[in-house]
Amino acid sequence: MADQSFPEIRSTCPYCGVGCGLRLRADGAGGLEVRGDPDHPANYGKLCSKGSALGETLGMEGRLLSPRIHGQDASWDEALDLVADRFRETVAQHGPDSVAFYVSGQLLSEDYYVANKLMKGYIGGANIDTNSRLCMASSVAGHKRAFGSDTVPGTYEDLEEADLVVLVGSNLAWCHPVLYQRILAARKKTGAKLVVIDPRRTASCDGADMHLALKAGSDVALFNGLLGAIEAAGAVNNEFAAHVTGLSDAIAAAALDDDAVTGLPRAELDAFYKLWIGTQKVVTVYSQGVNQSTSGTDKVNAILNCHLATGRIGTPGTGPFSVTGQPNAMGGREVGGLANMLACHLDLENADHRAAVHDFWDSPAIADAPGKKAVEMFEAVGDGRIKALWIIHTNPAVTMPDADAVRDAIAGCDFVVVSDITAQTDTARLAHVLLPATAWGEKDGTVTNSDRTISRQRAALPAPGDTRPDWQILAQVGRRMGYASGFDYASPAEIFREYAALSGIAGKLGRDFDISAKADMTDSDYAAMAPFRWPASANRTGGRFFADGQFYHAGGKARMIPVRHRAPASVPTQDRPFRFNTGRIRDQWHTMTRTARAPRLAAHLAEPFLEIHPDDAARLGIAPADLVQLDSPQGRAILRARLTDAVHRGDVFAPMHWTGETAPAARVDALVAPNTDPVSGQPESKASVVSVAKFTPAWYGFAVSSSDFTPDCAYWARARTRAGQRAELAGLSAPEDWEGYARKLFGLPGAEAQVMLDARKGRARIAFHHDGQLVAALFAGPEPVALKRDFLANLPGTEAPHALTGQPPADAPDPGPMVCACFNVGLNTILQAIEEQHLLSVDAIGAALDAGSNCGSCRPELGAILASAIAREAAE
Repeated sequence: MADQSFPEIRSTCPYCGVGCGLRLRADGAGGLEVRGDPDHPANYGKLCSKGSALGETLGMEGRLLSPRIHGQDASWDEALDLVADRFRETVAQHGPDSVAFYVSGQLLSEDYYVANKLMKGYIGGANIDTNSRLCMASSVAGHKRAFGSDTVPGTYEDLEEADLVVLVGSNLAWCHPVLYQRILAARKKTGAKLVVIDPRRTASCDGADMHLALKAGSDVALFNGLLGAIEAAGAVNNEFAAHVTGLSDAIAAAALDDDAVTGLPRAELDAFYKLWIGTQKVVTVYSQGVNQSTSGTDKVNAILNCHLATGRIGTPGTGPFSVTGQPNAMGGREVGGLANMLACHLDLENADHRAAVHDFWDSPAIADAPGKKAVEMFEAVGDGRIKALWIIHTNPAVTMPDADAVRDAIAGCDFVVVSDITAQTDTARLAHVLLPATAWGEKDGTVTNSDRTISRQRAALPAPGDTRPDWQILAQVGRRMGYASGFDYASPAEIFREYAALSGIAGKLGRDFDISAKADMTDSDYAAMAPFRWPASANRTGGRFFADGQFYHAGGKARMIPVRHRAPASVPTQDRPFRFNTGRIRDQWHTMTRTARAPRLAAHLAEPFLEIHPDDAARLGIAPADLVQLDSPQGRAILRARLTDAVHRGDVFAPMHWTGETAPAARVDALVAPNTDPVSGQPESKASVVSVAKFTPAWYGFAVSSSDFTPDCAYWARARTRAGQRAELAGLSAPEDWEGYARKLFGLPGAEAQVMLDARKGRARIAFHHDGQLVAALFAGPEPVALKRDFLANLPGTEAPHALTGQPPADAPDPGPMVCACFNVGLNTILQAIEEQHLLSVDAIGAALDAGSNCGSCRPELGAILASAIAREAAE
């Protein structure tokens, strides 16, 4: 319970690009009470399951609290002097292209700005790129080709004013749940239509008017087909076309594509085209399914072409809308965090723009050519061209394509610095110098969400130990490198004012990003700053772009880009016949350094898995719950099979969250080919090729413990529980002494053991007790062990003489597997309420149990449970 004597702080969520506002109140013991901010324009008080559980992710366990050099604690002076000296010496000996920064959408804009200034204006190179390259670089490139600037024209209000919302490559229900719920709420009022375009059937398809399950990678052919239908129907907006160039060329290119490439029936294609053309107020939302492709920029422009041809852009309820994956991916774009950009949407390759930034910064140098984009950067690290690398708040040893090669490149680099909040990541373990940064809840600055709303993130907790904010760490290194005047910052407010002033110069140069009206704000103004949508200059306030037909190319016109369908770069073969898709799950975030700390977020999908079509599984002899091994030219992984017709035959899908810390055999980006879009440099993370085969260990196991433990076997995946930890295990050879193995696994050499062995069948069940309470248990056998896992996971720390049965006693409540993470509601609780209360709708389940009544991302699963229960009752 929060201490009411502490003030409630307005801040923002550190997860996706929706940018939800939060109200935070300290509890006086290092924790926070977290609720949605009812006044924030992004969420109006709503939060998803991850946001709702933020308070559970805090704590000092695993925190990096002081600098480390080669694994040993050091002072800040020692660490910063070493970093500055090594970077300065490397530049002096090998030039500015021999050093690089790899940064993150987790940074605040002020942090990002200082990093960009240090690299491009003082070191003089452009080797600074961000993990946002992996999620939205194709959208940036598509915007710049079409509009002349990286301008997102839409707002969240457009989603509610549209008569048709089209989701392309976006599982909005799981990845941006608050936005999805805004759309659903608006649909109830207006009757708007919803179309989902995705090879997979996802939670976003629940209740959609149409799901176009197109062939993976065929989006350009689909939208070229739509453009051709627009032209054939006479739906080109000739008045708006006066503000557009390239219309005839784009239509001619579209006519050369065959939309049969999509694999969709003619009737479905025609129905979609008719609906889109016949609905004036259309918003097309797109995300990683579009961007993460070797033709990602062309996919973006194929979508933009349709909106430009019809003039459906810049007016209420219309437009293309790129939604970003990280909390400050948009802010990173604004400050020039990408290797081919300057701050404030100025172009690195434009001499006038470079000169303006150089003069404004009064810096000793200015980068005059783009730096290496993420994939190129780590290739250069691997072959020794980059000799000093600074990684800030990201985990590329897991998240980059060809992750094993990236991990090895980092390990072989001459000098690696990592700034983070923990030393316990795959990347941090490779650093020569670790710098302890403040975490969400302790940071102060600004972020920009997907609809250009800039919000304050405010510290609600004191910085622990010797941690420091990222802007301060970067500035102190800059000063030690000899650039004292350029980095003499005292606060994030001072950095923001400088950044806002530079945006005024960008505005005078004809750029879209201008917040210069904020350049003279006082520290107290900054502290109290309310969310606002840019631009915010003296002459213009935030709102919609392009309704006036004015764009940012020379001449003021938009450009329609002729594009053609191109198949993904990796081609399935007889040896590797499956198309491998990756993505996120509902309750986890990136590599789980935050979300894995919240037990209820781990309970829904506690183990890495592979979705595979039942027909493919049958052909390969794979049954539900089997382990499967995937191989690609880059690497291998072991995952749990989930048989589902939500994927096409020949397609497989796996989430990307697990790491060497949580499931070392399930690092899925080790399988992903490092193929990139030639325009944006964004990797193709959804179309590598793999083989799939049943993995046949000698034994399978399930373990629970009241304390942390690290298994040592061919496959393991662990997750936090309210009682401690749970893990799935599998080994290639069965231990001769199961009790001895279990004691070593849990570190319990002298604990009282309760043992059940069946040597003939190769089964073992061992429980350890201390003072009458269960402290750990292991269940093993030659096949996947059938148990009530969610029940067992909560037994450590309780009197549990019945633990080895693996089943709850008849009189013990068993809520079953987690369905609603917001309210901790399990499957059995839902089924019982349906039966006893005769519930007939998802809303009725929500009224009875709260399940599905917050972020709504579990509503599709609730609907499936309800339908199954009703069908079962009817059959009886």
